[in-house]
Amino acid sequence: MTEATLQPTSTSAQTSVSPTARQRWTRARGVVFAVVLLLAAAIAIAAVRSNAQHGRLDPRSADPSGSRAVAELLADQGVSTRLVSTLDEARTAAGPDTTLLVAAPDLLTDRQQTLLRTATENSGGRTILISPTSPSLGTLAPAVTADPVTSFDSKLSPNCDLPAAERAGTADTGGIRYTTSDPTADACYLSEGLPTLLRIPALKGDGDTVVLGAPDILYNSRLDKQGNASLALQLLGSRPHLVWYLPSLSDPSATDAGDQSFFDLLPSGWLWGTLQLFIAAALAAFWRARRLGPLVPERLPVAIRASETVEGRARLYRKANARDRAATALRSTTRTRLAPLVGVPVTQAHAPESLLPALSAQLRGQRDGQALHSLLFGPSPRDDAALISLADQLDALEREVRHS
Repeated sequence: MTEATLQPTSTSAQTSVSPTARQRWTRARGVVFAVVLLLAAAIAIAAVRSNAQHGRLDPRSADPSGSRAVAELLADQGVSTRLVSTLDEARTAAGPDTTLLVAAPDLLTDRQQTLLRTATENSGGRTILISPTSPSLGTLAPAVTADPVTSFDSKLSPNCDLPAAERAGTADTGGIRYTTSDPTADACYLSEGLPTLLRIPALKGDGDTVVLGAPDILYNSRLDKQGNASLALQLLGSRPHLVWYLPSLSDPSATDAGDQSFFDLLPSGWLWGTLQLFIAAALAAFWRARRLGPLVPERLPVAIRASETVEGRARLYRKANARDRAATALRSTTRTRLAPLVGVPVTQAHAPESLLPALSAQLRGQRDGQALHSLLFGPSPRDDAALISLADQLDALEREVRHS
């Protein structure tokens, strides 16, 4: 490494290694465009879905999928409707003079389902479950099982002795079909032999549970079709008070684990999944690990001049302000070249006790031993000027030894 390599260049000739603002934008514009596109798509999808599901089964909503119409008709008949969104409110409201409608029972956690079943089982009131499936039926209606094949018929006839169904006649109850092991249950609106509406009497008292396979009879847009209004008013208006329970993710009971531990909350297959991830990580580590064996030389795709390599490394040293490493490289290379000239093996070129006596003998005492030690094994230079001076002195020492 020569003096010219380490000498600072002028401002006009210095090559900037920091990317400009234009270069940063050129590199990042693809990622920025992709992020903006994803955000726009997410907003559009959210807007479409929110419009489609806005106010679904909400007794305050006048949208086609809302249920404001049935709530107003019940009010005309003297039935009060109260909307609740937490489990505590729903459990407190359960009573013999209350109908509790659970709009989305499958959204309840196992613990919420158990607490709700405990509060309504012997309350004497009516509980109406809208389109429940396996996740909730096992707890809220243990004697009922959902059939995996849904009904393709929308309009169905009662075909049962339930007074409310007989008076209503044909209704849009097609949806999830059920089977029950309770011989006292009323099975209505059969589709291919399986009911889409069940009424299961309570074991004690006058209460019951109604399982409805489809929410269509409660929609504003479907209330005036068939006998939907009659069936809805009779099912929901059998008691003077109607509590409309719309489960919410903000309900504190949805995140209350009770007495369960952290591992109880994990899915049943978490251990097997963790093992698979561990095996995958081990295979990836083996794939990317350093291979054992001799090095395999490869030909460079292009020929690079030694001067360019030296200059590039010098610039890296200068950019990192690594004068100590630059000085170490200069001294190490000089010692390696001087050792054969003074009869010292290259393996001992970096040992002061071997190199310095032979070097002094070669120069016939023209240089002080302490000065040679400081030059070849001394401390790192304090600044760039001292580093350039060190390079000059090493070059001069090598020339002197070669000509001695």
